[in-house]
Amino acid sequence: MNDVDIGLLRTFLILSDTQSFTQTAKRVCRSQSAVSMQIAKLEELLDCTLFVRDKRNVKLTIDGERLRNHATKIISLSEELINQFTEEEVVGNINFASPEDFATNYLPDILADFVKSQPKITLNVNCDLTLNLIKDFENKKYDLIVIKQEPGRAIKDAKPLLREELVWVGQDPNIQQMTFLKTRKKVEKKFGYFPLVLSPAPCVYRKEALEALDKAGVNWKVVYTSPSFAGATAAVKAGLGFTVFPRQMIPQNLVAYESSRGWPKLKNAEICLLAKQESSSAIESLIDFINERISIIH
Repeated sequence: MNDVDIGLLRTFLILSDTQSFTQTAKRVCRSQSAVSMQIAKLEELLDCTLFVRDKRNVKLTIDGERLRNHATKIISLSEELINQFTEEEVVGNINFASPEDFATNYLPDILADFVKSQPKITLNVNCDLTLNLIKDFENKKYDLIVIKQEPGRAIKDAKPLLREELVWVGQDPNIQQMTFLKTRKKVEKKFGYFPLVLSPAPCVYRKEALEALDKAGVNWKVVYTSPSFAGATAAVKAGLGFTVFPRQMIPQNLVAYESSRGWPKLKNAEICLLAKQESSSAIESLIDFINERISIIH
């Protein structure tokens, strides 16, 4: 009976996220040929094709998608097992907070696994807008927060976690085939303005959306404001207006509208971790856990 090498699964997960042998090789500190050999070995072991390859793209097959779910669980269990026997149990209390959309899309499994691996740490979690989180953090309410900001405008001591590609999002798939100019004329003829569904100010996504539309000379109007990702999603699905979401967070039944069709180009957003200066082993363990799990996802 053959066993699956955890190292092969780690390389597989990184390649499935980067979709690039070059980037994967850098991440695992191996040559591209070594990465190719690892994937070939895994495909031989499982007797299936995990990736479809051409000159530009590397994409998961159906079997690859199935393996991704199992591989993520196996690596998580492996880390939990090792931690149970090699690390001293950390004791502490952490007040942690994050923007709601990031918490909803990324954190449930990460935090659940962290609590399992560190049973003597009490984790208190809250969600809010970035500006509110920063204010409460400065008032000592939180030990660790996730914040969103424009790249290059880092708050002191904030540690970058990942970058989000922001895209225009709506509910009409037919608009994907139309240019922005044609869409704009159609929408403005119907409403008299370009309708938007956004979070309340201040919000990175809101700022990027309005600056891009102003630069394009678009007559916009915010018709629905919601601090909730779920609320904004519901409003867009109802056809009330357009919004801006990270590409990886686009909900089902909504579609992205691309700059290649003339839609105003948006800057990326940066996700950072901000921890209090008087850190503890409990806080550091959560920071390391989040960083490691996000690096697997991305």
